Amino acid sequence: MDPARAPAPARRRSVTAVLALAALWAPAVAAALLGASAATHGTGELRIPGAGTATLLRAVLFGALAVHLGALAVTALARSVPGRPDTAPRGWSAAASVAGALAAAGQIARLARVSDLGLVETYATREGGLLLLTANGFALAACCAVSRRPGLAALPLAAVVGAEALRAHPEAYSPLVGAALTVVHLTAASLWTGGLVHVLRTLRLWRAAPDAARTLLARYARLAAWLYAALAVTGTCSALRRLPADVVLTSAYGRTLLAKLALMVVVSVLALSARRRLRSGADPAGAHRAARREVVALVAVVLVSAVLTVVPDPHWLSTR
Repeated sequence: MDPARAPAPARRRSVTAVLALAALWAPAVAAALLGASAATHGTGELRIPGAGTATLLRAVLFGALAVHLGALAVTALARSVPGRPDTAPRGWSAAASVAGALAAAGQIARLARVSDLGLVETYATREGGLLLLTANGFALAACCAVSRRPGLAALPLAAVVGAEALRAHPEAYSPLVGAALTVVHLTAASLWTGGLVHVLRTLRLWRAAPDAARTLLARYARLAAWLYAALAVTGTCSALRRLPADVVLTSAYGRTLLAKLALMVVVSVLALSARRRLRSGADPAGAHRAARREVVALVAVVLVSAVLTVVPDPHWLSTR
């Protein structure tokens, strides 16, 4: 083979990979940018300025939190797996937290623009102050991720979860109850989604140790069962307190929540399929394929959840 022509196939593979990645994420970006507008169409609710940008930034924030928290949890699970290989996936935690900090900073800039305020004045608002706390928490978590004690990132990430929970519940009716439910819900969702991503990345490196890989996947499955229960309970309680029954189909919040519930049904079916194949032990490759499909469905859930945090409070439409 001519050495001068050797890099050409590699360049073609790189271009193909980039195009495939763009084709995969373009619909997700479009859904984030247009989701809130589509949900509020025909409801008579007030238009949210910059709703598409806010949704996209919030989806990045949720994704960053999931990647970092999930990596911390699965790394802890993997340490006690007998016969585990010494290899570990390349760390995404620092990059994820940097992305989360930038997403929070972007939301501060958007808030300043739509409110016609300076940055200092924006920090003085309730939402601006909480977003600043979120950005600083992610920045500190990124520093912990590249330090000798990466596990310390759990502390600033807990502050991020708390700030997001308080930001999402400015309503006058029992905001602390809503914030507490969101803390549990957001933590469980992040551990489930990010943990599954990190498990699949680890299993790819542990192909030569199938017993260790099966043990790790089984331990994650047990953890995910508890996380699913927490999500179901907190999600139901949050829906009952935030969504009046008379506007389930006529409010953007109700429509978005129904879409999220439909996606959760799909996730549940995929999760049960993967766990059943795992327990049978007959088709580990099939369990891995079902788990990968579960990740794709969970990404869709994250996008819809981001839309849910941007659409108007349905109580306004109900009282009107």
